[in-house]
Amino acid sequence: MLTEKLFGTDGVRGIPGRFPLVPEFVSELSFAAAMLLRDRWSAGADGPAPLVVMGRDTRGSGPGLSGALVAGFSKAGCRTVDLGVIPTPALSYLTPHLRALCGVVVSASHNPAEFNGIKFFTGDGYKMDPACEEEIERGLAAAARAPRVWRKSWSGLKGEDGSRHVMDYLDFLRSTFPPTLDLSGMRLVVDCAHGAAAVLAARLFEGLGAEVMAMGCAPNGRNINKACGALFPQAMQKKVIESRADCGVSFDGDADRALFSDEKGVLLDGDALICFSALRLKRLGLLRSNKVVLTVMSNFGLLKFLKREGISVVSVPVGDRHVTEAIEKEGLSLGGESSGHIIFRRFAATGDGLLTALQTLAALRESGRPLSEHRKSFKAVPQVLKNLAVAAKIPLQDLPRLRRKVAQCERELKGEGRVVIRYSGTEPLLRIMIEGPSQPRIKSMAKDLAQTYAQETGSKGNPR
Repeated sequence: MLTEKLFGTDGVRGIPGRFPLVPEFVSELSFAAAMLLRDRWSAGADGPAPLVVMGRDTRGSGPGLSGALVAGFSKAGCRTVDLGVIPTPALSYLTPHLRALCGVVVSASHNPAEFNGIKFFTGDGYKMDPACEEEIERGLAAAARAPRVWRKSWSGLKGEDGSRHVMDYLDFLRSTFPPTLDLSGMRLVVDCAHGAAAVLAARLFEGLGAEVMAMGCAPNGRNINKACGALFPQAMQKKVIESRADCGVSFDGDADRALFSDEKGVLLDGDALICFSALRLKRLGLLRSNKVVLTVMSNFGLLKFLKREGISVVSVPVGDRHVTEAIEKEGLSLGGESSGHIIFRRFAATGDGLLTALQTLAALRESGRPLSEHRKSFKAVPQVLKNLAVAAKIPLQDLPRLRRKVAQCERELKGEGRVVIRYSGTEPLLRIMIEGPSQPRIKSMAKDLAQTYAQETGSKGNPR
């Protein structure tokens, strides 16, 4: 029986072969999701078979999980069109484009290869809302009391071939680049993290005239995000210098985030890219309400710089869902995370690494200056990020010693920095972020907070 929350901050995550990513349960999940969405938004059981659009990243466990999803969708009376390996944002675009009941992607995004996950998009291209997820969980709990009988082999189950629709997504991306510009004469290093971007990125940028030096384009099912891509951009930065490229870009495994390197090999994270685009959109009169949405993890220095530039900040908790909600609530045009997950609402409902790269390159072309000059727009406040592996996510409000230590650190910072402690929504990790004027001091603070957490919880607190 389902006794704990199934959906995290970004779908269902886990290790294939362990609950919840076992075939029978995955089929129950897709059946429950399809039946709920049919009842809410389709013609119902007597209407034509609704369409479900499905895709995956390059993990070896993807085809098997996809087959289990197809079984559940089929039992719910739905047709499944399988796009194959494709970036997660492509599902967001193609779901409404194909007038589908929903979209689903089998991906664990930036997580290591041994993980996988399942994310749903509703018919309008947005990630499924928490209320809908909770209703699915209630349905799954009820189904556990009267389980269905599923076929024992899912490996051969496939949806209809939808690979031709990938070109529709590529055409959409090209349409977002200013028609008066191209990338001719630009040398560009592109790291695809052995993930979903490998099927499209080089074709996209070369089609606009760039000379592309591709990396991370040899997925084998086990190497996604391994020492490459947005999580490990060092190889891309080194390649930029060695090849004398104009810049480089690294994507994560499902290509919903992007980080850049300037021509000197210096990294530009999501904060720097949001800053660059915010200034461009304001200049063009396209920054609605002169506001951007940032999470609490964005650098304190960025907040101060944007304020001086007359740009207000809406601060939200970590997670692209919170960014999306704030953008929609206030009718804004730009928001994102320091991780490189950025939403350009004029074009898309969700973050898209390839779209982020195109908009950044458009801004670079319009400026006529090297990327290193834009990197210096704001001065980042020193920051320390520390990750601790945890066995259980004990509510932080139930840890008084830790809360007292946090308060002590905040008093010492005197408004010149911040302390943010939270659990990862996709991995068994505690994340500690501290910003302040002195790097050695905030590093010491982070160590003290980690030790306090480990002592109070009895956790080993192994760093990750």
